[in-house]
Amino acid sequence: MPQTNFPTSEYSDLLTPQQQGYFFPAEFAKHTATWLSWPHKEASWPGKIETIFPVYAEFIKHVAEGELVNINVADDRMKEFAIAHLQKANANLDQVKFFFHPTNDAWCRDHGPAFLINPTEKKKMILDWGYNAWGGKYPPFDLDDVIPTLIAQHYNIPVINPGIVMEGGSVDFNGRGTVLTTTACLLNKNRNPHLSQKQIEEYLTNYYGVSTILWLGDGIVGDDTDGHIDDITRFVNETTVVTVVEDSKADENYAILKDNVALLHKMKLENGKAIEVVELPMPAVVVYDGQRLPASYANFYIANKYVVVPTFRDKNDDKALEIIQKCFGDRRVIGLDSTDIIWGLGSFHCLSQQEPAI
Repeated sequence: MPQTNFPTSEYSDLLTPQQQGYFFPAEFAKHTATWLSWPHKEASWPGKIETIFPVYAEFIKHVAEGELVNINVADDRMKEFAIAHLQKANANLDQVKFFFHPTNDAWCRDHGPAFLINPTEKKKMILDWGYNAWGGKYPPFDLDDVIPTLIAQHYNIPVINPGIVMEGGSVDFNGRGTVLTTTACLLNKNRNPHLSQKQIEEYLTNYYGVSTILWLGDGIVGDDTDGHIDDITRFVNETTVVTVVEDSKADENYAILKDNVALLHKMKLENGKAIEVVELPMPAVVVYDGQRLPASYANFYIANKYVVVPTFRDKNDDKALEIIQKCFGDRRVIGLDSTDIIWGLGSFHCLSQQEPAI
C-alpha cells in the first residue's frame, strides 16, 4: 500500500493529491460511514465518564439509521461494553462495525482518517496528518496518531503522511474549494512552529484540494484546542455558514464572536461571491467543577439522515435547533443533551469523522 510524503515545493516531481484530482468533500455530502473511537479515558471526563454513554449510544443510534457506523475499540471487552450500551439505546447493530484499533482517547474528528475522494476515478485515499493532542496537552497520543494509517491498511487504499500537525476540527469545507479555519489554531506555535501562514496554506491547498482559504480569528473561551472552527462557524451548504454569536456584552465571547462575524461578511468564496451568514445563538455559560466549558451549538454533526446538535438544558436550545433546521431541508435536526459530554471539552462533531461516498 503506497505511503508518500509530498513536499510543498512547486519543483517537486511528485503529484500532490490536488494535482491527482483528489479533494476533501463537504460534511453535508453523502457518507459511506461515520468513524468513532469508543470513549474510555476517564481523565477526559473525570468523575463523570459513566454518564456520557447513554447519550453517546443515542448519537450512534441516529447516525446508524442513515449510514454505517465504524467504531475503534481496544479489545473484545470494550466491544462488548459498547454493544451493551447500543442495545439499551435500541441501535441497529447491523449498521455498526467494530475495529480493533486501540486509541488513547475518543476525539476521532482530530485523530481519525481524513478521507479524500477522486470522483472521476472513483477512488479514495486517506491523509494521516500528524497528531499531537492539541499541542502536546494530553500525552500519550501515540495510539491516536496511527489510527488513519490502520484504517487505510484495512481498506487497502493509499495513505499519505503530509508530515505536519493538522486536526479535523480545525477546518471546515464547502466541498467546492473553500476551507474555513482560524489563525488561533493553525498558526499556534504548539502545532507547526517551523511553518509560516503561507506555507500552511500550501499544505491546505495541496493536500485537501482547496483553492480558497478563509481565516477567522480566535475560538470560544474554554476551548482547549486553541480555537477549532467547529465550535464557531460551519458550512451548511456550498454558499452558507452558520456562526455563533453572543448577545451579552459582559461575556468573554462577545467581542471574539463579533469580530468573526465581521470577518465573515467581508469574505468571498472560491467563485468570488459573498458568504451567506446565518447567526446562531450561544447557550448560557456552562461551568462544571469551576471550569468554563466550550458549549456551542455549532458542534453539530451532519449525518446522512440527521443533523445531531448538542443541547445544554438552556433557553436557547430550541431556538438553535430551529435555526439549524431551516438550513437543512433534506435532513431532520435532532438535539441531544450534551451537558455531560461537554465536560470532556468537546461534543458530537469532535467525537466523529465522516467517510464520504464516491
